[in-house]
Amino acid sequence: MAPVFDWLQSAAGKLREFANAEEKETRVRPRVGLALSGGFARGISHIGVLHVLEDTGIKIDVIAGTSVGALIATCYAAGVPLEEMEKLARKTNFTDFGRWTPSWMGLATNKRMEAYLTRLTPLTQFEQLKIPLAIAATDLGKGEAIYFTTGPLGPALRGSCAYPGLFVPIEHMGSTLVDGFLTAPVPVEAVIQLGAEVVISVYLEAGVVESPRTVGDVISRSFTVIQRHADTSWRQKSDIIIEPDVREFLWADFTRSSELIAAGESATLSAIKHIRSVIASKSKVATERTA
Repeated sequence: MAPVFDWLQSAAGKLREFANAEEKETRVRPRVGLALSGGFARGISHIGVLHVLEDTGIKIDVIAGTSVGALIATCYAAGVPLEEMEKLARKTNFTDFGRWTPSWMGLATNKRMEAYLTRLTPLTQFEQLKIPLAIAATDLGKGEAIYFTTGPLGPALRGSCAYPGLFVPIEHMGSTLVDGFLTAPVPVEAVIQLGAEVVISVYLEAGVVESPRTVGDVISRSFTVIQRHADTSWRQKSDIIIEPDVREFLWADFTRSSELIAAGESATLSAIKHIRSVIASKSKVATERTA
């Protein structure tokens, strides 16, 4: 009978512990995703956005980018300090990532983009990154968005930045790739696929070039018109939309980095209260019993 008596005593003790235990509620923060649009030099304002998010404690769990947004997102996912991004942005010009090589497929090549990336990070594969990343490009053959989340970073990034007419398309993984802004101007779908429960989108609206002076101006202006009439379903899927005022900046205004970063900071500061409210509303309550 002794073993049975011991077992009953042990069971009774556990029941008393359970009865005396207290329930403790904790809030589980939702996964936050950041989707960055393209915009050539205007994309430098994304650095300002990230500065404010970091300074106010808004943690980004997953990130995606289109075109220059893909470059900034890649650097952020690789753990590159924002100060380093900012320092390089101030010294960047077109020849750092593009080389004029007129052909039937485009006016320039962006092959230098891969070397440009190595100036910021030694990482070369998606699998090496510190947080999940998606790079958005357009499959020219299918006319569809394609999101890269595995494999080499360089070709995916070049494809995302292959502005039609300006840069030669990129052949990668059986697809002919051009700029992601054609099909995913703000890659919201990509961060949702990565598991984001709160989506913060950053959109950079281009201004009007009154008198185009170069073929680059003509191409840029043409696609700005297309962008204004494009599918805006990404807005409905976004929880927060940050829109830095960068309309006065031209596609190649790399020398105005400080102003672009300030525009990103200003727009994000205005959105912080809303961001915190959305995160709080989507937080989940987890119950834990403690003795």
